[in-house]
Amino acid sequence: VQGRPCLLLDGGAASVKDLVLRDGVIDVDVFTAAARGFLGIQFRVAGGDGEWIYLRPHKSGLPDAIQYTPVLHTGLNWQLYSGPGFTARLDIPSGAWFHVRVVLEGAQARLYVKDLERPALVVDDLKSGVERGEVALAVLTGATCFAGFEVKETPDAPWTRHLPPMPPGTLTRWSLSPAYDALERDLERPLTAAELRSIPWQEVVAEAPGLVPINRYRESPHPRVSFANDFSKRLDPQPGMKVVYARTRVDASRDEVRKLALGYSDDVSVFLNGRILWRGRSAQNFRDPGFLGIVDAENDAVWLPLRKGANELVLAVSELGGGWGFVARL
Repeated sequence: VQGRPCLLLDGGAASVKDLVLRDGVIDVDVFTAAARGFLGIQFRVAGGDGEWIYLRPHKSGLPDAIQYTPVLHTGLNWQLYSGPGFTARLDIPSGAWFHVRVVLEGAQARLYVKDLERPALVVDDLKSGVERGEVALAVLTGATCFAGFEVKETPDAPWTRHLPPMPPGTLTRWSLSPAYDALERDLERPLTAAELRSIPWQEVVAEAPGLVPINRYRESPHPRVSFANDFSKRLDPQPGMKVVYARTRVDASRDEVRKLALGYSDDVSVFLNGRILWRGRSAQNFRDPGFLGIVDAENDAVWLPLRKGANELVLAVSELGGGWGFVARL
């Protein structure tokens, strides 16, 4: 391409043989003329987990032209991780070579595009938890060429997490059920007392700022979503959708009504003390054809009629793609 020998990818990945990398510098030149695409560098890939920083040419100039996402149990989690430290604005060249560099230092990463003095994205806290793994060039879609690829290993930097504060009112302690086929269950029916006793619950703790990334604990489903390209099918059953029940206790000093701020991917039923209160869906393309389904505690809200003492709150959280998880704050 333009006189340079290169590697062409369009819907695939090319990994470096016999390399397990912790810290280092990854350099590559990139060329794409794709009108739409997802292209970038995967690193610290181990099994179904890893890290990915990628560019979206169709988002050039927009605040999410760059995206960092951890890969957890084969699932991309871009709906769960968005905003500063995860997405950034960038003008992406089309039809011309440009340079990309990723610098890995402990639990942090920096992405440089064209300008090697000022990072285009600083990832202050890598989320997968994988410290060493493979390196790959990856293109989800959009024909892209790579040239001049080079990896330099550097001495291990201290592994220091930079976590945001946990907001007041965040519900942090949860129990997760196994994953079930969502179409085989009535997601508007509360679990019976016998079902609650029989389920093998797994205790988990929300990660600051309150996120419970279900993909960290359960294999990500990958259904073919019918309404991704046809908005009229958004109410159709979606074969392959999975559901996990999340359970916690809310203690109240008196009978009272409390607001629960709730972000989730991709849909949820809210049950309190064995009664359904609310159900919503926030899947990509569901609310309108351009809707992304980014998770934020202010996405939706439901008012909980709490009784004095212990109250049992159960969420049925279903996943179609883009990241499986939720955040809940009183």
